[in-house]
Amino acid sequence: MTEANTKRRVLSGMRPTGRLHLGNYMGALYNWVRLQRDYSCYFFIADIHALTTDYADPGDIRSKSFEVALDFLGAGLDPEQCVIFRQSHVAAHSELYTLFGMITPLGWLERVPTYKDQQEQLREKDLNTHGFLGYPLLQSADILLYKPDFVPVGQDQVSHVELTREVARRFNQLYSSAETPEVAAAASDKERMKAEISENVIEAELLPEPKALLTPSPKLPGLDGRKMSKSYGNTIGLTDSADELKKKMRPMVTDPARVRRTDPGDPDKCPVGDLHKVFSTPETLAKVYDGCRNASIGCIECKGWCADSILREIEPIADRRRTFETQPNLVHEILTTGASKARQQADATMAEVRAAMGL
Repeated sequence: MTEANTKRRVLSGMRPTGRLHLGNYMGALYNWVRLQRDYSCYFFIADIHALTTDYADPGDIRSKSFEVALDFLGAGLDPEQCVIFRQSHVAAHSELYTLFGMITPLGWLERVPTYKDQQEQLREKDLNTHGFLGYPLLQSADILLYKPDFVPVGQDQVSHVELTREVARRFNQLYSSAETPEVAAAASDKERMKAEISENVIEAELLPEPKALLTPSPKLPGLDGRKMSKSYGNTIGLTDSADELKKKMRPMVTDPARVRRTDPGDPDKCPVGDLHKVFSTPETLAKVYDGCRNASIGCIECKGWCADSILREIEPIADRRRTFETQPNLVHEILTTGASKARQQADATMAEVRAAMGL
C-alpha cells in the first residue's frame, strides 16, 4: 500500500469570485497548505456553485476560475501533494447531486441556516430557485463523491457538513443492505471476509460519513471593521503591492476612543490591532500595545507597521503567483491532470451508487 493510500482524505472547495483576498487566505488556504503535508487532499474550484447566486450574471467564470487557480498555487498548494481541479470538469458532481435530490427531504434544505441568511443579505437577487435551495445538497455531493475522512470548515459551515452526514446516513439506510453483483464486487477482501464470517451479507457503508475538521480561522476584519468580504468592498488582496496596501490601510477604522493623537487607545478594540495579532511579530505587537495605550504612537504609524507585517506574508504568495501567471499552459495542465485524478475516485464512487440504486 502506498503512502498516499494510507493517508486520511480531506476535501474542500472555494467558489471562483476572481482574485482572492486576505480573508480567503487565512480562512482556508493557509490551512489547506498545511493539511496537504499530512493528508490525501482534494481541493476544487466550485464553479458550478457560482451559478447558485449569480446565474443571471455569471460573468466570465472561466477566467475567474483561472485566477483562483493561480491564487491556490501562489499560496503554496502543490499539485505533487494534492489534487487541484475544477468542479465542472468532473461530471459526477452533477450526477450525484441529482440522485441525492431524489432522496433528500425538502425540510432538510430549508432548515440550513445559511439559506435564509443569504436570502436576507442578497435581497437584490432572485434566489427563489431550485439551485439556490439545493446548493447545500450539491455540497454534499461534492464531498461524498470522494469519501473523505474530514472536511475542513469554519464554525459557520458545520451545519453543511452535518447535512452531508445526514444525506450519507439516509443513503446508506436505503441502499447499503441491497446486495447486487456490482456492489459485492466493489467490496474489499477484508470486508468480504467479515461478511462471510457473520451472515454472508455485505453491508459495508457505501458512503462513509465525513467529519468536520474545525480549522483555526483568526478574526480578520476588513478595512471598515466588518468581516473582510468582497461584497463589502473592504478587502486586502493577496497580490496588493506595498503602495496599494498602504493606501488602502490609511483610512482604515481604528479604536473610536482615539479621537485625537494624544488620546490613548486599546488594540483589543481596534480592527488594526486585530490584524497585528495575526501578522505581526511578538516584538511589533508589544510596541503596538505599549504605544497605543500610552498614546506614544499615532494610528498612521501603527497602520504602517501593520502593512509591513502583512506584506511579509503576502509578498512570497504574489511572487509564486507571478511565476505561474507566466505559464498559463502549465496551470491548465495542472487542472486537467487534477480533474483526471478526481474522476478516477468519483467514477468509482458512482459505480457503487448506481449499482446500489438499481441504475
